[in-house]
Amino acid sequence: MFYYLLKYVVLGPLLRLVFRPRIEGLGNVPASGPAIVAGNHLSFSDHFLMPAMLKRRITFLAKAEYFTGPGIKGRLTAAFFRSAGQIPVDRSGKEAGQAAIREGLGVLRKEELLGIYPEGTRSHDGRLYKGKVGVAVMALRAGVPVVPCAMIGTFEAQPPGKVVPHVRRVGIRFGKPLDFSRYAGMENEKAILRAVTDEIMYAILSLSEQEYVDRYAAEVKAEEAAARGKRERAFPRAPLS
Repeated sequence: MFYYLLKYVVLGPLLRLVFRPRIEGLGNVPASGPAIVAGNHLSFSDHFLMPAMLKRRITFLAKAEYFTGPGIKGRLTAAFFRSAGQIPVDRSGKEAGQAAIREGLGVLRKEELLGIYPEGTRSHDGRLYKGKVGVAVMALRAGVPVVPCAMIGTFEAQPPGKVVPHVRRVGIRFGKPLDFSRYAGMENEKAILRAVTDEIMYAILSLSEQEYVDRYAAEVKAEEAAARGKRERAFPRAPLS
């Protein structure tokens, strides 16, 4: 109930007014039956924009931090994501990844749409990073198509750290569904999972036209944060007088 209230009464009309999104390939999203929509992740706004434009309900695997934030803001954010039917995912280790896969497969067994960001985290610089193989595991185990999706311009509209987005037009492109039935029964083979994931990421890249980085985004973020910390220790800021 709350999901459709947000989509058609509260957030949906507001998002259309502010971002005036150009939608391409909406007909590529199956009208019924289970499917995975796999997209790039450039902005916090992505969580709301793409679901608001789809005709069907979509359930996303959302990072657990959205459900555990402190203070009033944290409680409101958690309440919003729970009410919208999103599933918290702990990204802290291998077992956590298996739990996310189980949750995603549960959504697909209910003949629903599952939304996932294969990069595993938001892009901090607007580039597209290497995908994690969880999306391939779910696609092969469930035997469902994967619809590639590209968000266009949302990084510029709401880059990391910006709470209130810029008012500007954005785009959303849906590609043709990818069929991986030729790999049925091979979901435990690492080379197959990597090949399937790379094919999905290439499809997203073709739609988004981003610069591609063949590394995991989380690794690059961690390295850059460590480098910043090292610079700050070497050149501490002078205290304000």
